[in-house]
Amino acid sequence: MSKRPVAARRRAVPIWFVAKNNLRDVLAGLPKCASAFAVANGFEPTAGRHLVLPGDDGAVACVLFGIEPQDAKFIDPLLAGKLATVLPEGDYCFANATHGGADGLASAAVGFGLSAYRFQRYRKSSARQPRLATPEGVDGKRVARIVEALSMARDLVNTPANDMGPPALEKAALALAKRYGAKASVVRGEALLKKNFPLVHAVGKAALEAPRLVDFTWGNPRAPKVTLVGKGVCFDTGGLDIKPSSAMALMKKDMAGAATAMALARMIMDAKLPVRLRVLLPIVENAIAGAAFRPGDIYPSRKGLTVEIGNTDAEGRLILADALALADEESPELLFDFATLTGAARTAMGPDIAPFYTMDDSLAGELAKSCMAINDPVWRLPLWEPYDAWLDGKISTLNNIASGPFAGSIVAALFLRRFVEKTKGWAHFDIYGWNAATRPGKPEGGDAQTARLLYDLLERRYARG
Repeated sequence: MSKRPVAARRRAVPIWFVAKNNLRDVLAGLPKCASAFAVANGFEPTAGRHLVLPGDDGAVACVLFGIEPQDAKFIDPLLAGKLATVLPEGDYCFANATHGGADGLASAAVGFGLSAYRFQRYRKSSARQPRLATPEGVDGKRVARIVEALSMARDLVNTPANDMGPPALEKAALALAKRYGAKASVVRGEALLKKNFPLVHAVGKAALEAPRLVDFTWGNPRAPKVTLVGKGVCFDTGGLDIKPSSAMALMKKDMAGAATAMALARMIMDAKLPVRLRVLLPIVENAIAGAAFRPGDIYPSRKGLTVEIGNTDAEGRLILADALALADEESPELLFDFATLTGAARTAMGPDIAPFYTMDDSLAGELAKSCMAINDPVWRLPLWEPYDAWLDGKISTLNNIASGPFAGSIVAALFLRRFVEKTKGWAHFDIYGWNAATRPGKPEGGDAQTARLLYDLLERRYARG
């Protein structure tokens, strides 16, 4: 896993955040050679532009980094992450505040650390990276916690299914639990039927590597209960309703929900938040073989509802259903689930914005208030009651898909809601789990969307409140 590059501040090259209102003052305070170089190069402090300035000896004296918004556009709090990809090797520090004061500097440091991520399991890079000193007034441990948790998740998502099948994902989850002293258990293979997880078993029974459910708990049993459920489909062929090859190209990321739950869990445990944490990861491969579940099959669920299989490529909601039913049995205060669940979510929102669903208006308000401030964007979509009837079965309690082509993400969320009754504070996140192109704080490849947002929410609820 890539580690956060950290510099020693006393020898670090200063990085100046520059906008139109402070450009003159910043240039006036620089060595004459550096200031003249900036003027000669016509530096304008537009957001994201940088200029490396030389000293009298030719070495790097300082760096200018523009933060001036254009046309009142949104200024990404992770924008300074771009510096991790363009600066020469060396030690750097932020010399002044950016937008948002100390919080802005913290976000800038997080952006720098996230941008420094490199996936090197199969190809090592000899390129040396710039290192950033922890800004004054910023909690360096918190920055490292976020960066390292998301780097862990990215490593998991980026690893292909031949090395990240169900046993490997289970091993990673158990290693995380052990690291923080969490109590863990695993139900595998035929034991899933004995322990009443029939839908998890049905989806994964055709694969060479057995389906399983990882369950670990951490924290004071008397503390508020926070439960995380993550979809762990290590590869999705679509089952007998097979995907076209173009749709399978990124199916190694179909376990990004589990990786996101693990990243958030790591942040919670590392910060020692005063909660009783539970993590449930149903882990399978949706494979094609003689034992594969079929369209038209009907299976019981842990909750007792019978489910007809309208499409084997709608498998994620099935394994989540059993895990959510288990989570709901102890009525946690908060229950979050994460899943790369529907193409309909991408059609509606694109890859960057994760739609979420909840019955808790207060929770929705908290999420909406802070998501843009840290650039982990989400958008609430409705649990539209009239569509719920689309799931009603004719010879079973319900079908795993609707009969028509519309509102796929909403229908999937309504399916999951059938398995959550006791928990008011439930939210379902239909994430993409992937960055198609590199941007500040978001390098190309796997990602753990919503993990930073929910960590911020839980911190505010339980650590700062």
